[in-house]
Amino acid sequence: MPPPKNPAEFSTTAVRTHGSAPQAAHPVPALTLIGHAQPQRIGERLLLTGLLSAERSVSLSRNAPDFSRPGGVLSLPLGDPFLSRTPVRFEPGPRGGVRLLVPEDGTPVLVGGEPVKGGREFPAEALVAGVPLVLAGRVALLLHRASSRAPAPAAGDLAALGMVGDSEGILRVREDVLRVADLQVPVLVRGETGTGKELVARALHAQGPRRAGPFVSVNLGALSRDLIAAELFGALRGAFTGATRDREGFFRAAHGGTLFLDEVAEAPPEVQAALLRVLETGEVYPVGGHAPVRVDVRLVTATDADLEARIRDGRFKAPLLHRLAGFEIAVPPLRERREDIASLFLHFARQELESTGEAGRLTSEDARADPWLPAALAVRLVRFAWPGNVRQLRNVARQLVIGSRGLPGLRVDARLEQTLDADALPLPGQPLALEAPSPSDSAPEAARVSVRRKPADVSEQEVLEALRACAWDLKATADWLGIPRSSVYVLIDKSSLLRTARDLSPEEITRCFHECEGDLDRMVQKLEVSRRALQRRVRELGLEGT
Repeated sequence: MPPPKNPAEFSTTAVRTHGSAPQAAHPVPALTLIGHAQPQRIGERLLLTGLLSAERSVSLSRNAPDFSRPGGVLSLPLGDPFLSRTPVRFEPGPRGGVRLLVPEDGTPVLVGGEPVKGGREFPAEALVAGVPLVLAGRVALLLHRASSRAPAPAAGDLAALGMVGDSEGILRVREDVLRVADLQVPVLVRGETGTGKELVARALHAQGPRRAGPFVSVNLGALSRDLIAAELFGALRGAFTGATRDREGFFRAAHGGTLFLDEVAEAPPEVQAALLRVLETGEVYPVGGHAPVRVDVRLVTATDADLEARIRDGRFKAPLLHRLAGFEIAVPPLRERREDIASLFLHFARQELESTGEAGRLTSEDARADPWLPAALAVRLVRFAWPGNVRQLRNVARQLVIGSRGLPGLRVDARLEQTLDADALPLPGQPLALEAPSPSDSAPEAARVSVRRKPADVSEQEVLEALRACAWDLKATADWLGIPRSSVYVLIDKSSLLRTARDLSPEEITRCFHECEGDLDRMVQKLEVSRRALQRRVRELGLEGT
């Protein structure tokens, strides 16, 4: 492990330049399938981009629109024959929220076990947490926020290592792994217990040039404090009582490969000093030895502890943190990636079913069949807080599969049901005092208008989110925010987050015009300015006829 030629090699900023710049993306409301009669469809998604366009609504029935797996090409409607052809409708709510409108003669919809009568309004924070919906007691969907960008395809090794999911958090983890895997830089993986930090370390090893070498995983919290130095760096025979032979140590065992040290915060002070020396010199000193031994190891460490707090308390060395964190990868807890829960559950269930010879249960072409994963159970899974994260979900999947062995569907015993219900998300959203709409009617105008507010009470971020939600239509934005249209102009001029069409250079407009092939709506989305003002600038530059 030779020292770096330049200290900047260990900075996060320096490393990130090796990867391509991330795509610009905006969060949009989305529906992800978490329960269906055809289990292989779980994880498919529908982006509700219509809420951000001039259409301002999305209708959902058994026949349309189509769901597809993020990054995939095959798309299909829900297709459940027990759903009505009369659609339910989603519309923009105030300040980034979403309204669900349910006609009387349409598909019955449950939210948290309660039927929706007429409609329900979900604020933006409910979408961040995720809102489970059940249609006709069979199809379960999660209404949430998702990235509008198309995910990069996951490398085969990443999928094989269990990095399942398409949430923004797990996409970032995959991108970070691919960005840093081919470098020698030490990586610090942070995340709560059970989030899968070792999977990230294995993915770094599998995607890097050391994949043919050994991968050695060590939990420092499980090692005896008296023997931890000998376990890591090796020991000579007779170095301490019980040392009846030379000990190689984990660093030398990982020579030419990757050494993963979990719970690095548990390292005692003397081991911290030795780790710092290894990182700086690429040499270890076996316990009882006086000659250094060269090692060539990629070091990946992980912790669920607050290392900065430990530094302030004097329990962890700041220079060691700076060395370990040449690049940091943050693994999100499961409660922050609820749209991945059903797909992860299926992944673990498939592993258990393969061991019992029943893997065929997860593939079905019969849309009329009773769902193997009942909609009510799928909702319980995504509403649970998962304090043990992915590890706990895997154990629940194993318990359910084994406990339902030989049965046509999963059965939840009363004790597990009570556990899942005890720490569930609160019931989200507020009922709407609306008459049930017919499929052809537009929503009542009163449901579209926000409560009137003072412009001074509207934050820059609210203005930005409202403009994006209203596709940069200033009148619609004013109605959304509940302020006069003239005040929107004032807030835009004052904002440090926004710009106007007059701020755009002719070169930027011309380049965007050609990239978008003259499509003004695409230009508005890309440049994030008023459509009317941008159209005026396009005309001024003589681009409309080109």
